[in-house]
Amino acid sequence: MRNLPVLGMTKWFALFLLVCLPSAQAGENEIRQSLQSKFPEIGKLEHVVKTPYAGLYEIVVNGQLLYTDAQGQYLFDGSVIEVKNRRDMTEERRRVLFAVEFDKLPLDLALKRVKGNGKRKLAYFSDPNCGYCKRLENELSKVDNVTLYIFMYPLFKGSDETVRNVSCANDPVKAWDDLMLKGIAPASASCEVQTEKVLALGKKLRVSGTPNLIFGDGTQVPGYLPAEELEKRFDAAPGKK
Repeated sequence: MRNLPVLGMTKWFALFLLVCLPSAQAGENEIRQSLQSKFPEIGKLEHVVKTPYAGLYEIVVNGQLLYTDAQGQYLFDGSVIEVKNRRDMTEERRRVLFAVEFDKLPLDLALKRVKGNGKRKLAYFSDPNCGYCKRLENELSKVDNVTLYIFMYPLFKGSDETVRNVSCANDPVKAWDDLMLKGIAPASASCEVQTEKVLALGKKLRVSGTPNLIFGDGTQVPGYLPAEELEKRFDAAPGKK
């Protein structure tokens, strides 16, 4: 999507791309065909469905939720907010469209840390050289009664070596905590690691950056969250032991 021309942005609702489709009302199939014929670089349109608000159609492209108008003339990138109740309709739809079956995740590929009774669950993709990932670890240190599954996901230069050193440490979880919370780099080590499998998993789940969080109910949230917001989401999606 980065190569498509951006036309402008507002606070809540962004005009992303002008699409020259017929001015007559377009249906889901017409929208799909026109977009893919005029912009083959847009990739596969995984989802085209009419929404119940403002005559918009929602589409999913490369793991992104976008909108087009009823005539198929524009694409919009941003959040649709219901003003009366201040509901983020886009976020609600993302939770449904991009939900993950938590219990089917290959959790054996992740570092596992149990805090308190461990009843709540969170899996997340994290890069050892990601600043927001370190901030997330600091916030998670304030959270109790949760089982954490850490998929070390090396995207930054040199991170693959750090991931290997953590994985091959005598106590990988402690090595990870020392690195992310205390800035203590793990000693150089060598062993068989699962990095390629984790990278393949991230690609399958459309993880394009770190941190990327997956709560117990399958809700996937890209980006860092403070402890207060984490608690709210844990309470809404406690997961099952």
